[in-house]
Amino acid sequence: MEKKIITSANAPAPIGPYSHANLIGNTLYVSGQVAKDAQTGEMVVGDIKSETRKVMQNLEAILKEAGMDFTNVVKTTIFCVNLGDFASINEVYGSFFTDNFPARETVQVSKLPLNVNVEISVIAVK
Repeated sequence: MEKKIITSANAPAPIGPYSHANLIGNTLYVSGQVAKDAQTGEMVVGDIKSETRKVMQNLEAILKEAGMDFTNVVKTTIFCVNLGDFASINEVYGSFFTDNFPARETVQVSKLPLNVNVEISVIAVK
């Protein structure tokens, strides 16, 4: 199968040698997103809910570029530096899904790129 690189101008540019997403057949693998604003290049800082909302908006932009949305998401991975923030992260994350929720794992890590508090990646199927 052919691999198609998906890039969205509405998501922050990758900070390393990776793509926003790869589309293989009808499956989209989206790289982990952080709370960076695509237009300003600034990090969204403040509370964990604001940070998580921006992460989800960045994921949404990449999904849209591939002709998908959150209803296509079958798997997510959430990385956070403080599992104590899980309830707030989960509240915002959950607001982007209506039903048929994807499979998911949440992992606490000691540090994330750009010193963010949350990073989320998804797999979606058309």
